[in-house]
Amino acid sequence: MIELTQFHMVSAIAPIAPMRLGILGTARIARNFVAGLNGSTRVAATAIASRDAERASGFARETGVPTAFGSYEAMLESSEIDAVYNPLPNGMHADWSVRAMECAKHVLCEKPLAASHAEAVRMFAAAQRCGVHLVEAYPYRSQPQTLTLQRVIREGAIGQIKTVHAAFGFTLTDRSNIRFDSSLAGGALMDLGSYPLSLIRMLAGSAPVTLQALGIWDPLGIDRAAIVSLSFAGGMLAQAACSFETVIHRQAVIAGEDGVIETTYANHTTEVTPVIRIRRGADRQAPMETIEVPGMNGFRAEAESFADLVHGGEWNGIPPEESLDVAAMLDAARAQVSAAAGRETRAP
Repeated sequence: MIELTQFHMVSAIAPIAPMRLGILGTARIARNFVAGLNGSTRVAATAIASRDAERASGFARETGVPTAFGSYEAMLESSEIDAVYNPLPNGMHADWSVRAMECAKHVLCEKPLAASHAEAVRMFAAAQRCGVHLVEAYPYRSQPQTLTLQRVIREGAIGQIKTVHAAFGFTLTDRSNIRFDSSLAGGALMDLGSYPLSLIRMLAGSAPVTLQALGIWDPLGIDRAAIVSLSFAGGMLAQAACSFETVIHRQAVIAGEDGVIETTYANHTTEVTPVIRIRRGADRQAPMETIEVPGMNGFRAEAESFADLVHGGEWNGIPPEESLDVAAMLDAARAQVSAAAGRETRAP
């Protein structure tokens, strides 16, 4: 076992006061996000907005958020917040993120960034036009686990990456869940597939040159499961799997010329023990080493890095060019799965 990696999640720039963050919506993820910020001195959830004033007030009382707004617009126009966290349903990400940016607010938007690549382009154009920051929220990307994984690979621990297999799935049977709502950009690819696809894009360092997808289509107009195969200009091959029909699992195998890494890529490594296991060299009998990294709440990790960005520091999450490529991959994969379902329906 390798000694615990010395990893300090410390800002390079110490702001005078915590970044004041307003939250759009009162869904469960918003509650979990607020809880994740507990103890942070660099970012604070200072406002919550709902289209129902009583719901916003109740959320504020229960979570300790100081200010409640009875409309999204009222919070976005407030001078009491610096930035916005947008965890609204997928189909609402683009419009409300753009409106926030037009109110001079920086935006941390939940994944998937948008319902389409075209929407993602519009969002980043708005960020540039308004002079604010827009980033996509993948908590695992700001985790010490992922940052250590990137460093180990960058240092050549397994040589050039040749294949990646990444998966994420869990069982979802409640068909009233918004993940089954096609009008809100639901589906396994958008909700789950965005994670392995973003991990693969990070490891590849470029957009794919080919993409092939197959999946299981639901009568409600969304994919319940999918597998996406990709190839990259550097010779790397990859496969991403996602499903609403399996037991919960989230892991990746990264194979290189000189070794292999098995890893989880959980959002919150305070709840799921972070795992990076590596076998160096070509000897298949060589032992798997374990690289230990500290656990951390991913919401806090990404929010603090976002605060660093807003105050002139660096963002350690997914960069805009990767977010755009992931959006394009999701577009292509969803189109292929949908088209295949249509062909099956029309078959004699």
